[in-house]
Amino acid sequence: MLLKDRVCVITGAASARGIGRATAHAFAAQGGRVVVLDLDAGQAEAAARDIGPAHFGFACDVTDKAACRAAAEEVVGQAGRIDVLVNNAGITQPLKLMEIDAAHYEAVTDVNLRGTLYMSQAVVPTMRAQRAGSIVCLSSVSAQRGGGIFGGPHYSAAKAGVLGLAKAMARELGSDGIRVNSVTPGLIQTDITGGKLTEELRAEIIKGIPLGRLGVADDVANACLFLASDLSAYLTGTVIDVNGGMLIH
Repeated sequence: MLLKDRVCVITGAASARGIGRATAHAFAAQGGRVVVLDLDAGQAEAAARDIGPAHFGFACDVTDKAACRAAAEEVVGQAGRIDVLVNNAGITQPLKLMEIDAAHYEAVTDVNLRGTLYMSQAVVPTMRAQRAGSIVCLSSVSAQRGGGIFGGPHYSAAKAGVLGLAKAMARELGSDGIRVNSVTPGLIQTDITGGKLTEELRAEIIKGIPLGRLGVADDVANACLFLASDLSAYLTGTVIDVNGGMLIH
């Protein structure tokens, strides 16, 4: 059991077909005690019940620093510790460069980048006290290739910011026993992509993927599991690409 008795907080994990939910199930299967955080308390609690009786869910708006701190305090109050944080919460918008206005930019960067900062800040004191912890940040292939299939330039910018933030946190927190790593998914079939991917577009995209298929949420969840566990004990500041070879550096 790679995560036996470890308390694992996952943001944005209520969506039934999302990466966060798949990660929650993967962690629970390896003995982790999962905490689902999402905007809606009822949905977060329902997601936790779906995983099993040992897990729980809370409402948390990751763009609200006080809410992140309160959620972390609630977790410690109930579970006694926080061993793993997966910064999964994110949104995207399919806009072109000249279509992006201030509201679009702020919405996307607030959730993807500010949310990663605030939630990480919220768990660091507990991890520091424990002298151990693993933070996993979800970025995107969009940050690496300059644009994705469904995300606009502001999404690429936010996810590139996540990579820089994660590396800086890794450098600062290493001496506290806290590891910080990132995962960059390619095109993953989730609720976000479900209604936008036509068969024609799917076939065209697959032509550029050496492994010959689109990704599924479990592909990303397994990379998160590796980074959360002691299998990656000597990894910090790294980036794991999960894209089937769509982007080979």
